[in-house]
Amino acid sequence: MKKISVAFLVLFSLNACVSSSVFNELENRYATTKTQRNALQQANDSLIQSNDLLASQLDQIRVVSQQRLDSLHELKQIYATLKANYQTLEENSDAALKERIAENLELLAQIAEKEGQLTQREQRLSELENLIDKQEESMRNLKKTLSDALLNFEGKGLTVEQRNGKVYVSMENKLLFKSGSWTVGASGREAVQQLGHVLADNPDITILIEGHTDNVPYSGKGALEGNWDLSTKRATSIVKLLLENPQILPQNLTAAGRGEYIPVGPNTTTEGRAANRRIEVVLSPQLDQITQLLQNND
Repeated sequence: MKKISVAFLVLFSLNACVSSSVFNELENRYATTKTQRNALQQANDSLIQSNDLLASQLDQIRVVSQQRLDSLHELKQIYATLKANYQTLEENSDAALKERIAENLELLAQIAEKEGQLTQREQRLSELENLIDKQEESMRNLKKTLSDALLNFEGKGLTVEQRNGKVYVSMENKLLFKSGSWTVGASGREAVQQLGHVLADNPDITILIEGHTDNVPYSGKGALEGNWDLSTKRATSIVKLLLENPQILPQNLTAAGRGEYIPVGPNTTTEGRAANRRIEVVLSPQLDQITQLLQNND
């Protein structure tokens, strides 16, 4: 970036020798490069936040695991004391002592059962920790694959981000639809098809397609009843386009219309309204295995 700045200073000093059109073109390139750098910095900050969140969750799991280990250690100490008492009682033969022996035997059996349960829980916690790590690695790889596949569309109203353990592909309506329409244009179709190629190779990913609008009331004619209806039809159009790829599993897809109610920019500016008119594809790992492990750990 410093080299680019120096180049611009040199060009500026030689402005008398360089035509204004060349100077303007270089200045535009510099602005574009600076914008791309800021976007990459924002994406990096988002990844750092996601990593911090997962690290916090991992710490919580480790705290629970340590508590289980401490409880197991305490039970082992009780077991050792009871076993010593049992051996002492066993040396006597009167009825009262035999009764105590029977009580201790029952208590030992209960402790052995608890010890087995704790061991199983520790194993499930370890499995859960490993599964979370694998899913995070999988989502990082998916984000990189999508960024590479959709590189030609980034900067044209398409962004790829990873946050909260999910990958978000956001496409502004200027890339996909004409105003008031839910028919995908040629450029948008190409972008969605590229997205579909990646999703077809990841059948374990849950895919949520959300349609969003700005807060300007829909004024077109026809069957639409408003922005909410428009956002739903646009999300459904993307689902239908993805399903043209026979390798994408329909049961992994969900279409949702959000209308104007989850804006990402102010509806008081042209730029903000343009950012709000978008399709967001939210990619999540399937949580069946994690849910099962958590239920078994109760």
